Amino acid sequence: MLHIKGFRAALLSIFLLSLLGVQLNAKAEKQTVYVIPVEKNVEQGLVSFLSRSLQDAKKEHADHIILDINTPGGLVKSAIDIADTITESEIPVTAYVNKRALSAGAYIALQADHIYMAPGGKMGAAAIIDGKGNAADQKAESLWLAEMEDAAVKNNRDPKYALAMADPTIDAKEVGAPKGDLLTLNADKAIDVGYSEGTADNLSALVKKLGFEKAHISYAKESFAEKTARWLTNPIIVPILLTIAFLGLTVELFSPGVGIPGTVGFIALLLFFYGHLAAGLAGYETVLLFIAGVILILLEIFLPGGIIGLLGLGAIIASLFLAAGSFTVMAVSLLIASAVSITAFILLTRVLGKRMKFFKKLILNDSTNTESGYVSNQTRTDLMGKVGVTFTPLRPAGTVIIDDERLDVVSEGSFTEKDKKVKVIKVEGSRIVVREI
Repeated sequence: MLHIKGFRAALLSIFLLSLLGVQLNAKAEKQTVYVIPVEKNVEQGLVSFLSRSLQDAKKEHADHIILDINTPGGLVKSAIDIADTITESEIPVTAYVNKRALSAGAYIALQADHIYMAPGGKMGAAAIIDGKGNAADQKAESLWLAEMEDAAVKNNRDPKYALAMADPTIDAKEVGAPKGDLLTLNADKAIDVGYSEGTADNLSALVKKLGFEKAHISYAKESFAEKTARWLTNPIIVPILLTIAFLGLTVELFSPGVGIPGTVGFIALLLFFYGHLAAGLAGYETVLLFIAGVILILLEIFLPGGIIGLLGLGAIIASLFLAAGSFTVMAVSLLIASAVSITAFILLTRVLGKRMKFFKKLILNDSTNTESGYVSNQTRTDLMGKVGVTFTPLRPAGTVIIDDERLDVVSEGSFTEKDKKVKVIKVEGSRIVVREI
């Protein structure tokens, strides 16, 4: 009986181990492909999103990452930060140029281990420009060309074509970009020059080409905070927020008590800092520096002198630059905000202020002139030559009574006793000079 029981126990153990082996094999065979969209403008909000998405892919033990790229480009600094993040990834990365990977988008695509393109896809036109749309200076251009070259070389691609995307002086006429033109590769030309491993109609087709047809597809999605941060840190939105803030606070400063302009300006500043905090561009020390600047400017009201106010203004400007992802973008944004704010304030006060009741509250239209009945002091030339009696001793200032009117006067001498007759000999504005008779 013991042998039979032992035999049954052995069979049961073998059965359980076989089931466990099947489950382990099933888990081992299960693969995950993580798809991360790279869309719209390349800016610091996208850097945060991609960094978080790559970390999530690692946590999910993804076997492969696909960057679904469709972007017109954006900030150089942001593109370089994204490149560093991709390079640090231990998971193989494939770039899928889904329509367009232009400018900074082309640079990001070149960071991937493999590149595939959708039919009609475009990649290239990566010349570096400044915030005004002009060609960047030689220093910035040299750095960008080196980055483009390195991106091509590290994945065994001919650097000539990466450089031709960013430098019009490079001749790439064999792929339709003679000297003087920037190179933009379509799907077919990209395959010809080794910048694409193939064409895929869609993501599903790409997954099959990569050999992951049975894999689980996981999609990275932007959170509400990330979407908001990307929108608030957009180079177009930043000067708008700063303009609203400057204009609102300026109107409130010149017309205290209105409330609404100041509140709107304050909200615009809150949105600016919230977006840059959420995007990882600014830390709380930047916000504290801004608050310190505001406090110093308020102290200037009670401690006039100019130095405290200048320090406060410097702290505010420094905090804005520290929060910005790009020095150039912030400089341009501040110039735009200042110019628009000054123009708008002049328009509101000089033009609309004379026509609309609301804006009349912002301007002092009344003039304190003599014609309107306002005088700074009354000149009593009518008192010249009149005689009165001192009501108090004059030491030399005191009071006299002339024609039953009590007046403050000064004597011509050093002292005049009470109840003495005096005569008005000079009137200078509100100053009345008398002489003892």
